[in-house]
Order: sequence, then C-alpha cells, then structure tokens
Amino acid sequence: MLKNIRIVLVNTSHTGNIGSTARAMKTMGLGELVLVDPVSAPDGKASAMAAGAGDVLGNAKTVATLAEAVQDCGLVVGTSARSRTLPWPMLEPRECGEKLVQEVANYPVALVFGRENSGLSNDELQQCHYHVCIPANPEYSSLNLAAAVQTLCYEIRMAHLNAESYPPVEETYPLVEDLERFYTHLESTLLETGFIVKNHPGQVMTKLRRLFNRARPEAQELNILRGILASIDKTAKGQRRD
Repeated sequence: MLKNIRIVLVNTSHTGNIGSTARAMKTMGLGELVLVDPVSAPDGKASAMAAGAGDVLGNAKTVATLAEAVQDCGLVVGTSARSRTLPWPMLEPRECGEKLVQEVANYPVALVFGRENSGLSNDELQQCHYHVCIPANPEYSSLNLAAAVQTLCYEIRMAHLNAESYPPVEETYPLVEDLERFYTHLESTLLETGFIVKNHPGQVMTKLRRLFNRARPEAQELNILRGILASIDKTAKGQRRD
C-alpha cells in the first residue's frame, strides 16, 4: 500500500533537501516522490544526500503545479503551522499517518510539503483536504524540510504496521480533479445568479472550499451537488430567455 502514498515537495530551494527527502522516504518504505516547480533540478548534491535512496530520487517526477501533482488523489494533506487566518481541518501527525494508510487502498493519497522559508501558500493549502502540524518546541519550532518529512513518514510507517487494527474506509470519495471541476462549476453558477460578483468575489469561494473540504462529500453526494447546480443553471438560462 505504501507505493501509492505520494510525497510532494513544492518549490524546493535546496537540492540537498530533495536528496535528504528521498533518503527519509526510503527508510520508511515510501518511494513516490513528486517535485512541484523546484528552484533547481536534482543534482550531484541531491544524489549525495540521498545516499542509498538513489532509486527514489531517480524516479522522482517533476510537474509545474500542485494541482497537477495531486489531481488523481482522493486525499491530500498539507503541512502547515496552526496560525492561519482561515482555519482548516487539522490532523495531528499520528492521525495523519493513520488517515493516509486507511484511505490509500481506495486511491492514491498525497502528503504535501512547502517551501523551506515560507511553507505552502494559502492557495496551495486550499487544495488540501486536511492540514497537519508537527507539535515542535514552540520556542524553536523551525524544522528542516527533510526532518519534517522523516517525522511524518515515520508516522505513516507506524500506521502501516498497525493497519489491520483500523476499520476499512467504505466511503467512496471523489478525486481532487473531480472536486476541482465541482468548485469551478459552483463558482460559475454563483456568478451567473449574482450571488458573487466577478470583480469582488471576497472570500466566498475560499470559505465554500473550506466548508466542502470539512464535510468531505462522497462521490455520489458530489454528483447530487453537481446535478443541483446544473438545475440552477438551466433555470437561470430559461429566465434570461423570458
């Protein structure tokens, strides 16, 4: 199951951290690494820091955006500090490992790490179902990227070793790409009905994303929501013709 757990690094600055991440992953049995718009491609320094994990590093996939990295995933967890203007559903590291292991049998899942100096942007965090925070020393909470990867990969491995004790996840959740199509449809409908104004959308869509991410509609429920939006669209077009 661990082969479908994806570690995603966003806009990494130091190639050594990419290599160290590959090593941290391999020690815990993970092998799928995706790099989103790295500042520099993996080089000799990355290879040196990877040590015996050259296979993980060599098989790493590079993409342009986070959306591309996680579009086929059914669960995405982003690493974040707790202090955010708009709170998001949070997981503790142990909960994170358990949730990823519980759901990976149904679809690929992803754990996303941000930039060394600034983490993930608000837009990137909004593409995640949950956020996870490592409860480090509040007086010195700065973790090296590879150390953070190692900590959470350890929790994934411990959850994997205890997987038989968790109840199976029977719900069928939509993939990220399906959710994104829903959000695009929702925004289009709300613009069409005048609920939001194109030039002044405010935080309505952000808050709606948070609402639906927190509720986590199942695939069938999402189809119902899409049907409701299609019905509203049809009615709005009919009113315009009248």
